[in-house]
Amino acid sequence: MSQHIKIGIFIPCGAQFLDVACVDSLGTMSKKYFGELARAVPSFPSHVADLAPDVSLYYITTPEQGSDIPLTSGAVLKATHVYTDEGVAPGKLDIVVVPGPDPDSKFSDASLSWLKKQAETPGVDILCICTGIFICASAGIVDGKRASGPRGLQSILNKRFPKVKLVGDNYRWVQDGNFWSSGGVTNGNDLVAAYARGTQRWQQPVVEMGLMLTEVGDRGQFYTEATSQFYLKFAWQIVKGWFLGWTTGKPKDGSSGKKVDKQI
Repeated sequence: MSQHIKIGIFIPCGAQFLDVACVDSLGTMSKKYFGELARAVPSFPSHVADLAPDVSLYYITTPEQGSDIPLTSGAVLKATHVYTDEGVAPGKLDIVVVPGPDPDSKFSDASLSWLKKQAETPGVDILCICTGIFICASAGIVDGKRASGPRGLQSILNKRFPKVKLVGDNYRWVQDGNFWSSGGVTNGNDLVAAYARGTQRWQQPVVEMGLMLTEVGDRGQFYTEATSQFYLKFAWQIVKGWFLGWTTGKPKDGSSGKKVDKQI
């Protein structure tokens, strides 16, 4: 069992903030985090902290992107590395996490080649979050594998990447070899919890205490709501939005250009 786990978070051109945030659960399962808790909280079991490994996280982007990585909600993440750095070359990392970008994003051949080499390196696991499947599938590392991905984008993914065996209508997360993938956004929390529990990188008391501290990992692998129900609820919100927009935009006195105060 490794005493130092090295995790690379690969963000070539921006990502969903919540997709990136799931790595914090893995970051808590570290000697540093548990040690700080043991010093601050006398009742915290220091012997569990002794079981925790060192965990290093590397935020990796492309030379073209530069050090500022844009995230949603106006956040900006400072990159620690670009993929061409020797410190994050294939063979130097244990885990590569791929958060989800805008599905229309374009990725350079060189960056996709780096990710493919990481996936082909023995002992390296790839954790794909939400629309990170667009990066991973573009790199060719999902061909022939089962993968999840956002439920609302399954048809788009099927058309763009026909070699991928998509199961995202039913699976919140799924593993196929060293490739782990999740559905939309906060399903990344469920994925990293399942990964930490399923791998041998961490001692189990460290995993369970880390997940208790972050309060994630209790949802099941399968969605409890049928895909048809998911789409029906989504469609209903579209209809409600259209109706709300129509009623709030209609002049209440029959004239044009007068703002309406009516709300549904």
